[in-house]
Amino acid sequence: MRFGFIGQARAAVAKGIRMTMPFLDNIGLTRKITRPRLRAFLERHRSEGKTLDVGCGNVLYGDLFPNRTTLDIEEREKVTVDIIGDAHDLSVFPQESFDIVLCTEVLEHLHTPTQAIAEFHRILQPGGTLLLTTRFVFPLHDTPHDYYRYTKYGLQHLLRDFEDVEITEEASTIETIAVLFQRIGFQCDTLGIRSLKFLWFCLAKCTLAFRWILTQEYGDIGHKQKERHILASGYYVVARKQER
Repeated sequence: MRFGFIGQARAAVAKGIRMTMPFLDNIGLTRKITRPRLRAFLERHRSEGKTLDVGCGNVLYGDLFPNRTTLDIEEREKVTVDIIGDAHDLSVFPQESFDIVLCTEVLEHLHTPTQAIAEFHRILQPGGTLLLTTRFVFPLHDTPHDYYRYTKYGLQHLLRDFEDVEITEEASTIETIAVLFQRIGFQCDTLGIRSLKFLWFCLAKCTLAFRWILTQEYGDIGHKQKERHILASGYYVVARKQER
């Protein structure tokens, strides 16, 4: 009887939580913290230039880059993929073919990133722009094809053949902790009840209220090297190919 009661109670709790999930969606509790920031970054760099959208996925950025060609490793449901191909080999395009290469949330899924970066550089016109976003402190996702995480220093090294490389943190250290709580909600079950994810979403929301709490961050435990945002969920990058 006792175990039957516990099972019934858990089922009742799960049902109640499931009924509240649409409300939580409507008030933004389950809205991804990083998604509006990514959109805002791309809006600042919107262009009518000839664009290659590498790893376009199901994300619709056609309104920001109307003159784009989409490329992905496979067909997608929400986007018509113009070319099925691999970012490591863009030989289908001659060199200096594009004004912009757009590569959002793809680099961490490439097994040989140096090869892909070299291809991006090759197909860009002189003065062309690489718009790239990728993950740093972030859970496994889209497994098993999730290979790397990048620090800003690693990105600087990868992009050393470009000039005017601008790297911006997607989120501050405290905000990144909130992002991780939110991803636990999205990707994990809690106490065997999937709908208990709302607890993690609430924890993420509360964590965001403490953005101000860190006054200085350091790149070493001896506090000798000052840093900005020692935890960042990811980075937004603008890199330009050198003019002739």
